[in-house]
Amino acid sequence: MEHNLVLLLLLSPFAGFLLNIFIGKSAGKTSSGVIGTLTVLISFIISIYFFTQINQSQKIIHFDLFDWIQISNFKISFGFLLDQLSVLWLLFITGIGSLIHLYSISYMHDDENMNKFFAYLNLFIFFMIILVIGSNLLIMFIGWEGVGLCSYLLIGFWYKNQEYNDAAKKAFIMNRIGDLGLLIGVFILANTFSTLDFIQLKQVLTATNHIPFPNENWSKLSLAALCLFIGATGKSAQLPLYTWLPDAMAGPTPVSALIHAATMVTAGIFMITRMNFLFDLTPEVQNIIAIVGAITALVAASIGLLQNDIKKVLAYSTVSQLGLMFLALGLGAYNVAVFHVITHAFFKACLFLGSGSVIHSLHGEQDMRKMGGLKKYMPITFATMLISTLAISGIFPFAGFWSKDEILMTAFEHNKILWIIGSIASIMTAFYMFRLMYLTFFREFRGTENQKNHLHESPSLMTLPLVILAALATVGGLINLPGNNWLNHFLEPVLFTKIEHIPLDGNAYMLMGIALVGAIIGIFWAYTKYIKQGFVSEEDSEIKGFSKTIYNKYYVDEIYTLLFIKPINSLSNFFRTTLEPATSNLVYSFGTLANNLATQGKKLQNGSIGLYLFGFVIGVCSILIYLFIAQ
Repeated sequence: MEHNLVLLLLLSPFAGFLLNIFIGKSAGKTSSGVIGTLTVLISFIISIYFFTQINQSQKIIHFDLFDWIQISNFKISFGFLLDQLSVLWLLFITGIGSLIHLYSISYMHDDENMNKFFAYLNLFIFFMIILVIGSNLLIMFIGWEGVGLCSYLLIGFWYKNQEYNDAAKKAFIMNRIGDLGLLIGVFILANTFSTLDFIQLKQVLTATNHIPFPNENWSKLSLAALCLFIGATGKSAQLPLYTWLPDAMAGPTPVSALIHAATMVTAGIFMITRMNFLFDLTPEVQNIIAIVGAITALVAASIGLLQNDIKKVLAYSTVSQLGLMFLALGLGAYNVAVFHVITHAFFKACLFLGSGSVIHSLHGEQDMRKMGGLKKYMPITFATMLISTLAISGIFPFAGFWSKDEILMTAFEHNKILWIIGSIASIMTAFYMFRLMYLTFFREFRGTENQKNHLHESPSLMTLPLVILAALATVGGLINLPGNNWLNHFLEPVLFTKIEHIPLDGNAYMLMGIALVGAIIGIFWAYTKYIKQGFVSEEDSEIKGFSKTIYNKYYVDEIYTLLFIKPINSLSNFFRTTLEPATSNLVYSFGTLANNLATQGKKLQNGSIGLYLFGFVIGVCSILIYLFIAQ
């Protein structure tokens, strides 16, 4: 029965994809949305069942459907693994995914391709489920590539806009760069251990933990871990492969919520946590992960300070929060990273859907400089976004306070410099998130009179998911409160190294106080500038100095264009304008030569018997002469 439920869990969203693709158009927009939502809801209910079973009995589900690949002693089965880590991801993938589907019924109701939108959303959930329940790296890679495909389809959903198409291609290509690294890491592990099964790999590596490998194999382990991390930097938008994620805002807002909160960007954290037994054996790679995560958190937070597009602010916020998660991973605190993944899924999904509610009311306007005063027109959207903003800023007692503080406390225990970097990024987070709230909801409305006349709260199908997510952003930290640490105990069977429980002593309270004071400083800084002083950001052309550098995202895209895109375009132009014509002319000259020889040769075929006999005699004589010389 359990095996059948696993298949139903997986195939229910896929059935929704097929139904919406083939009959969704004729069934109607509402029916298409209902089909898409119900199929994901079924998966969520099954995920709750498996979660309760695993939580009560600690029993994991591991089975193979069939043998997939077998070459000599290398064997890969098409199988699934449901354990503590899998079911946690399944809960927020399908749970938050259901809310996003429900929200989309109203948000996308006027779109002519609504059935196709829900089909793509269902397919996205299907591949994400494969990613988290695959029993080996190759099955995981199917889901890994599948979510990459779906992100391309959804980011470029409004394909008539060329900028959106470019954003979709950028996301697809940058993820392929990371995926090449992931594949190399997979090949190294397959070649070294003749298996890619998670349980078998863990058994091999943990059994030899105290028996040193030959130096060659230790170097292979480090290289494999580094390559897997490169794959994670692409999927989870870390330096230097992060620039696709802000551009992914081109897709409809529910897509942004799905990608940023519950699915694709968490794949890198999931993969590293799943392979924690490998990374624990390669501390030099862990150091790289921690440093990259901390720098990413700081750089992305600084860019978010001056962005004016409401969704771009949230996008850079996602990159920054992911950086904090990677900081925790690099410090070996996988449980803390997972804790922040969960709380972040709650408040970031709420923030994105809340921004969609604002954009919906303003008929597509995303520039915060043209908003303001919306709290009296959209009280539910305002209240839910305020709760989630307090959560992401790390204000007690909201969910983000507990998970973010645990990351910072872990950093303080291991590396004071990384703690300082993470703390500065957190202060910046509080500033730019409340900047977003103040510019969007406070003081006077700065849009057009026509927009003002049509301001309204969003329909209940959009506000209900906001209320649920805001509630989760409020109480989500309860799953791992100090002293209880339910999440830590739940994850212990999955993790190779014993979890370090940070004691609630004076040092811990001091760090919590510092983090809280830092968040309050960021909030007060934003309040002073945007409420008391009434400052509104300048027009793009008026931004000067270093602010212009930050506003233009440190010109990273321009640097990539200069270093990679232009040389590749120049090379392709060389092939197109010079090498291709030369090659074509060479090939054409051979054809011309053959054609001329044929033209001359066919003159011999003129029907003259005397000429044929002459040729016959010449041929026979030539053969006789050759035989005579050969003797």
